[in-house]
Amino acid sequence: MIYSLNGELIHKEAGLAVVECGGVGYSCRTTYNTLARLGDTGSGVRLFTYLHVTQDGIMLFGFGDRQELECFKLLLGVSGVGPKAALSILSDIDPNSFALAVASGDHKRLTKSKGVGPKMAQRIVLELKDKLSKERSIIRTSDLPAYSPVPAGGAVSEAVDALMVLGYTRDEAEGAVSGLDSSLTAEELIRKALMGLAKFK
Repeated sequence: MIYSLNGELIHKEAGLAVVECGGVGYSCRTTYNTLARLGDTGSGVRLFTYLHVTQDGIMLFGFGDRQELECFKLLLGVSGVGPKAALSILSDIDPNSFALAVASGDHKRLTKSKGVGPKMAQRIVLELKDKLSKERSIIRTSDLPAYSPVPAGGAVSEAVDALMVLGYTRDEAEGAVSGLDSSLTAEELIRKALMGLAKFK
C-alpha cells in the first residue's frame, strides 16, 4: 500500500495531480481543495494517498492532509458512495466543515456538491453518525480517561464527533476539547482542538 508521495509536482489539471518520485510519475485523482494548496509545477509536494482497486482497474487518490484522506475513506465506506461523489464533496467543503456537517446532522450542506442528491446526503450523515454513536457506546463501557466525559448535545459534543470523523479516537478528541471554553462555537472548538492535537503529531 502506498501511504504517501513526496516528490516534484510535474503536472496538474482539474481533479488531477502528477507527482514524480524516484523518476516515476504517479497520477493522483484529487480534490479542488488540495489542488488549490499545491504550488506551481516544479515545486515539491507531499500527498497522502489511497489506492482504490476495483474490477475496472486501479486508481490512486492523493490528498493534501491526513484529515482529507480520512474523510475520503469514510465516504467510501458509505453504501452507494463512490470515489467520484466523495471527491465532489471534499472539493466543495474542507474536512472540518464536512466533519461538522456529519456531527450536526446537516445533510443539506452535502447536497450542494455535484452528483450528491438528498437521499445520498441523508445516507452519508445517517451511516457516519451511527458509526460514531456505536464507537461512543463501546468506549463508555471501558476505562474512561481522567477528564470528564463530554455530555451529548451542544457545540462541545459536535466538536468531539467532528474530530472523530477526521480520524481521531474519542479519547483524543475529548482530551483535545476538555480544556477549551465550552461557550465557543463548534467550528472554533474544532480549530483550537486541531491546533492542540497537531503539537503531539
